[in-house]
Amino acid sequence: MQPGGGCGRNDVMNASDPRRGRRALSIRRPPVSGSPTWLARRAAPLFHRLLDRIDAGLEEGTLEAHLPDGTRRLLGGRLDGPACVVNLHRWRALVRLASGGSAGWYRAWAAGEWSSPDPVPLFALFMRNAAALGRSARANGPARWAGRLWHWARRNNPAGARHNIAYHYDLGNDFYALWLDAQMHYSSALFRDPADRIESLEQAQRRKVDAILDRLNLKDGGSLLEIGCGWGGLAEQAMERHAIRYTGLTLSTEQAEYARDRLGTGANILLEDYRDATGSYDALASVEMVEAVGQRYWPDYLAAIHRLLKPGGRAAIQYILIDDAIFDRYARAADFIQTYIFPGGMLMSQSRFRTLAEAQGLEWRDEMRFGLHYAETLRRWRLRFDRAIESGLLPAEFDQHFVGLWRYYLMYCEGGFLGGGIDVAQVTLVKPA
Repeated sequence: MQPGGGCGRNDVMNASDPRRGRRALSIRRPPVSGSPTWLARRAAPLFHRLLDRIDAGLEEGTLEAHLPDGTRRLLGGRLDGPACVVNLHRWRALVRLASGGSAGWYRAWAAGEWSSPDPVPLFALFMRNAAALGRSARANGPARWAGRLWHWARRNNPAGARHNIAYHYDLGNDFYALWLDAQMHYSSALFRDPADRIESLEQAQRRKVDAILDRLNLKDGGSLLEIGCGWGGLAEQAMERHAIRYTGLTLSTEQAEYARDRLGTGANILLEDYRDATGSYDALASVEMVEAVGQRYWPDYLAAIHRLLKPGGRAAIQYILIDDAIFDRYARAADFIQTYIFPGGMLMSQSRFRTLAEAQGLEWRDEMRFGLHYAETLRRWRLRFDRAIESGLLPAEFDQHFVGLWRYYLMYCEGGFLGGGIDVAQVTLVKPA
């Protein structure tokens, strides 16, 4: 599913600041379906033909659709997969989906044009069948080109990267502290078993960091550079394990301030782009930062890793990837995440990225994927987010538009990982001695 058509002035204005919005999106009730208009009755066969195309593309799972004309359709059902229900309150929701893809589908949800008892399985269904659905659930026509232009305007050149990171990460440390774990990790945890919900999120996040540090063969007296240091959770754990010299890079002023206060003089936190980094390090870590690089700058990112590592040095990368079978369509426009959440972002094509890494002279070793662990991480974040909202803990500047957008974002991502079209992985890159 890809970005939005009909992206008018109000949509762009609302997307420009995630804390502001003109509509109370999360509390708006769906319109009550009355007698269909003459135009709606005439157009209904066209919408049913669109549903026929969606039905043909649902190779796994089922979609029970309750339609504005009072009818019910069961789509898919040929193979086992996610089972979900969607209530279409207005046909316009399908217009937004057909023209605007995932961003259009979000706008339809925000306008109360569709609802679901549980949207997570619906997002999993779309992701599970993304290749077969093809253009049926992706932006088309002018919307696709508008999305590409919008995405290009927010590319991650040095100036754009600072703006894009600030857009997302400088919402405030107090906001993220409401729903992340106590160590402030904003990346997938690694559970003993993602289906076993006894283990705490804090324990699973520590296991994730330990898995990354184990890849680096750090020793006392060594040096570690982290590209995208976040709030300092990995740094703190690394310095607990070894007496090392740590340097962290971030473009977020909020994160830099928090990490400096947390780590004190034992760490060097720099507000600096990876392209400008200097020095030579025994090891390098980068946890879910490459998604903020953008495909155009993957070679720059990998060249920086090669340049900054000592001969024989090791880099541990945790990254989010998207199935190569749908990457080309995904990369041609901006989806919901790129439009509303992470401007300039781009999930990785593992095959393309690995080819670039090896062309830089970096050896690709020991890849481990754990996508269902991310689905469980996102579920826990969403529950914590909801509890914070219900308790009235959200800062006053975040309105209901923002609450609705972020809850949708957490559900959307959870469904994506459950659907399997996106995954999370760790890999070790080694610079030969």
